[in-house]
Amino acid sequence: MRQLAEQLLATGFDRLSERECRVIAGVAQRTQVSRNVNHAFEEKRTFGDRLADRVATFGGSWVFITLFLATLAAWALFNSAILAGFVEAFDPYPYIFLNLLLSMLAALQAPIIMMSQNRQAARDRVAASLDYEINLKAEVEIMELHEKLDRIRSQHLEELLRAQQQQLRLLTRLADAGGAA
Repeated sequence: MRQLAEQLLATGFDRLSERECRVIAGVAQRTQVSRNVNHAFEEKRTFGDRLADRVATFGGSWVFITLFLATLAAWALFNSAILAGFVEAFDPYPYIFLNLLLSMLAALQAPIIMMSQNRQAARDRVAASLDYEINLKAEVEIMELHEKLDRIRSQHLEELLRAQQQQLRLLTRLADAGGAA
């Protein structure tokens, strides 16, 4: 591994980061570096994380928006039209109690959605890290292939030169034998 790092990356093995060492080891051992980021990230999620993700998913859906608008319309209709005819509305216009409930909902929903977004950002960082490892491994393997091709080309050229030298010797002998006759 040290030789591979020094040969292909032109740096000492000791100067590589832990991730780069892991990639070099993967190249040397011919193991797979890529991993499923969803599986790697899913293993670390807690119940609260899953709940926050579900709340954020539902809170950002058309179903939530539709239900929310229907609830607001029903609240306004119930308090302004229906109750006004029979008894005093418990939350008459301008719906101060409804505003309080909406403020409390926003105060709870915003941090939950932010938690979910932070987790998504962390997942993206893990994905970027895995992408970097895969790209580095691909780059190292491409460099290794170039080295192999260069060695093969060099060996092929050496064989051609040897064959050419042998042919020149034979031609020289033939010329000497033809000149002597």
